[in-house]
Amino acid sequence: MKYIIGIGGVTNGGKTTLTNRLIQHLPNCCVVHQDDFFKPQDQIEEGEDGFKQYDVITALDMDAMMSTIHAWIENPVKFERSHGVNNTLDADILPESNDKDEGIHILIVEGFLLYTYG
Repeated sequence: MKYIIGIGGVTNGGKTTLTNRLIQHLPNCCVVHQDDFFKPQDQIEEGEDGFKQYDVITALDMDAMMSTIHAWIENPVKFERSHGVNNTLDADILPESNDKDEGIHILIVEGFLLYTYG
């Protein structure tokens, strides 16, 4: 069974703190941080005030973020292994499962503009 948890909120609102606490208690849990998908500096638009506009959805490579999420949806076991998640439950239940699993897998997606895309 696969679950996706979305955690959105304002900058410095505790999203990462909550995420870090959840991953300590949830089995087979991976995280996608929206902050990891900012475009390169030269692709960030400047506002009228001359400052880079990081607080708009166009500052993020949402296609790359969605591709990452879809990779997890397609095969959470393979995704977890490639991202260093220790799947002790997988190893106990299905020692040589060829990346197929019927256990619980959780993806937490967190970001300040999480619910703006789509």
